[in-house]
Amino acid sequence: MEAFRYRADELHCEQVPLQRLVNRYGAPLYVYSQTHIVGQLQQLDAAFCRLDRLICFAVKANSNLSVIRALARSGAGFDTVSGGELRRVVEAGGDPRLCAFAGVGKTSPEIEYALRLGIYCFNVESEPELEMIAAIARRLRRRAPIALRVNPGIDPHTHRYVSTGKHESKFGIPLERALAVYRAARTLGGVEIRGVQMHIGSQITSTAPFVLAIRKMLPLIAQVRALAPGALQFFDIGGGLGIRYRRERPPTAAVFARAVEPYLRGLGLRILLEPGRFLVGNGGVLVTRVLYVKRTPAKQFVITDAAMNDLIRPALYDSYHEILPVRKPRGPRRRMITADVVGPICESGDFFAQGRRLATVATGELLAVMSAGAYGMVMASNYNSRPRPAEVLISGRHVALVRPREKVEELTDCEKIAAWLR
Repeated sequence: MEAFRYRADELHCEQVPLQRLVNRYGAPLYVYSQTHIVGQLQQLDAAFCRLDRLICFAVKANSNLSVIRALARSGAGFDTVSGGELRRVVEAGGDPRLCAFAGVGKTSPEIEYALRLGIYCFNVESEPELEMIAAIARRLRRRAPIALRVNPGIDPHTHRYVSTGKHESKFGIPLERALAVYRAARTLGGVEIRGVQMHIGSQITSTAPFVLAIRKMLPLIAQVRALAPGALQFFDIGGGLGIRYRRERPPTAAVFARAVEPYLRGLGLRILLEPGRFLVGNGGVLVTRVLYVKRTPAKQFVITDAAMNDLIRPALYDSYHEILPVRKPRGPRRRMITADVVGPICESGDFFAQGRRLATVATGELLAVMSAGAYGMVMASNYNSRPRPAEVLISGRHVALVRPREKVEELTDCEKIAAWLR
């Protein structure tokens, strides 16, 4: 679904104009489309309907409780990478028995918490972690379900910060070492082998890396089955399917399924997928108000009330986000300018776009930074002591404030002055 579109020259989320939302809740403001997010889940599920599958939303992409609740009610499981994310899933009504727990640095309290909840599986990232999980499970007199996160040594041709399947990555266990680690797991009390997992990266816009990685994993799956007959339940192919930010042409859910299904159909295993960005990325925008238009001898700057602390992707990844006026300009106002769209943060890296062609804007007007539903609010901070934005969820004509805007006075609520300075 195209969640954001113009109606009578005014940008809407589903049936609600963004201008009305800002009038009520202020700016900057994150706006999410529930219909788009759930629709993406349903498309992916339908594309893999010929397989036994479980789609686990990657909570790191967008951890808002209402987003999680909407996906849980639509049958999703969840991919979590911290005890905090797992707790969010539980608070939102998600089923921990449909949760995978990944991440290279699981702590003892997090492992114990996940075991007590009865999660579906730990995706184990190292041999020391395997030993830690086994020891905690023995102490609790439980058996921890595990899959090794196996690094197949694939270059997914994405940004180096989100490439996770190459040998130099901190993630996973090398493919060449994996069978030996599975053998070691068989000798440990407290764990049971449940699956095999991989995840090669994020924002991947071709099916070829997935196909190559899956093909490399198939011999290992056969070896693990022979090692532990009857134990293997699933093959987790990870997430990473990309979306369109600019000119990318990522595969649709159906195209992706057609590419990988031939290699999965005969396994007789449940297939897990861990989409994040694919579900929520184009289901959200960040609405910001223009504070000033500044002209220098070198260039023009459009200075907004949103900043890199609200959406860090352009500063961190040099990523492209389309920027649209909330109200289309008419007449002479349709003239185009070239400008940097920047925020108030005291960093030269605080920008949403550089050298961007935009329709002429003026102080007070609203802009929508598109494709901001993934890795937006979850990566927001209070840098420069700036309160984080509010979040709103839309379903048709229904509007819900799902996270209030932080207040400046709240920023110091958890701090204390040292006794000797009072």
